[in-house]
Amino acid sequence: MSIGNSPEDERPFEDVSEEARPSVGRALQQARIAAGLTVDDVSTATRVRIAIVHAIEADDFTPCGGDVYARGHIRTLAKAVDLDPAPLIAQFEAEHGGGRPAPTPAAPLFEAERIRPERRGPNWTAAMVAAIVVVIGFVGFTMVKGDDDGGKANVADGATPTKSPSSTPKSEKPVVPEPEPSDSAIAAAPQDKVTVRVTAADGRSWISAKDHSGRLLFDGLLKQGDSKTFQDSSKINLVLGDAGAIDLFVNGKKIEDDWQPGAVERLTYTKGDPQAG
Repeated sequence: MSIGNSPEDERPFEDVSEEARPSVGRALQQARIAAGLTVDDVSTATRVRIAIVHAIEADDFTPCGGDVYARGHIRTLAKAVDLDPAPLIAQFEAEHGGGRPAPTPAAPLFEAERIRPERRGPNWTAAMVAAIVVVIGFVGFTMVKGDDDGGKANVADGATPTKSPSSTPKSEKPVVPEPEPSDSAIAAAPQDKVTVRVTAADGRSWISAKDHSGRLLFDGLLKQGDSKTFQDSSKINLVLGDAGAIDLFVNGKKIEDDWQPGAVERLTYTKGDPQAG
């Protein structure tokens, strides 16, 4: 028998007093049972692991990985059982350090949302940017060569070329592609691509990114000030562990959303966004 599959058999903790306010975990458990949901149902709907749901209902927030992520779990579970999360968040903050988030370890970060790393394939984004740089360099070289050929034609027609004081030819330096796409390179990318740039502007956040085929592009922690750029032919799927700390740009335009600190957001963008919503 799986854990939490029989809500009728679950009983809330007995109150010592009728007037006692229930704890955060107990309030979530009572609301879940009243809604006729099992722990498995809530875990499936929220993607919060069964063990973490059980721990939160027992008022054990250690598996959450810190107060910031605990508030995110409480908000997610409360919405799943049709409960207003605001009073529960306030009660949690009053009972755990007066609302000031305690420092959290870098790992494991938001363990409920981590995606198992997959085998990484070729870095098509870097290859495409390198190809764009080569094309731009070739066009510039062709234009310079065309100007030189025009000057030679004028000399052949009888014009007298003017010599510069220094006639030493200058050697051309090879164009070296940069390791990561720059803003100008992204702007020059074909319009039939989707380009997503994620910046940890207001704090650190764990993020995950996949392309249209489900191949994992990135899975890790962005420290404050770090940025990552992802590009695909049709679709980018994102998971933001702390959406309130993120600035998001899609196809060169900033996404203006009022994401709260600690909120977990699952987003999908295509080459028509943000115009297509």
